[in-house]
Amino acid sequence: MILTAIAIVFANVSIYVVMALIYKRFRIPLLMPALTATFLVVVLLLYFEIPYETYMIGGQWINKLLGPAVVSLAYPLYNQRHVLRRNLPAVLGGTLSGLLVGMFSGILLALLMGFPKQYILSLLPKSITTPVAIQISGSLGGESSLTSVFVMIAGFTGAIAGPYILKLFRVRSEIGIGIGLGTASHALGTAKALEYGEQSLSMSSVAMTVCAIAGSFTAPLVAWLLYH
Repeated sequence: MILTAIAIVFANVSIYVVMALIYKRFRIPLLMPALTATFLVVVLLLYFEIPYETYMIGGQWINKLLGPAVVSLAYPLYNQRHVLRRNLPAVLGGTLSGLLVGMFSGILLALLMGFPKQYILSLLPKSITTPVAIQISGSLGGESSLTSVFVMIAGFTGAIAGPYILKLFRVRSEIGIGIGLGTASHALGTAKALEYGEQSLSMSSVAMTVCAIAGSFTAPLVAWLLYH
């Protein structure tokens, strides 16, 4: 069991490092290591027919590091606290409007495509970071596994398309970049924001946190308005 766990952790870290080196060389958003490493791991698991339970013998240890990784975002936020205080109305306004647009655009598209109620409730918290989104989805009657997929799609889409959209609309402010990526793509957007500087990273972590808190109140209200 210990050797299996070590082998899985080593394989995951090695794959990520290789993908990160490739991304550093070419700097194409589609090659971001979070996406390519995930894809390669899935391909390997399917090819060698490794069950999920076996993978999680080692995967669980990587998963346990998510908590400390999120907490570490407090450091750049502390360094940029003066920027946050000075731009607090803009940060909150941009984040909350982005959250609402993300929610209602997803709902509208789902309704137009005739999605059943459970799918819509699962889609509702897609603009919120995964742990919170899963809890919200479960409380609303949605399917947690579907919510995880929707959140992942939103995260990867924003992290990949985000740089092109920012360039198209000539968004050059690190604060604006951070708010946009954090609101639209939560953790993956925050990882992408790191490439633009510490200020973008800290604003993205704020946006992700605000979305999680505000979404916990907004999603149940929107669900109630839809189905009552």
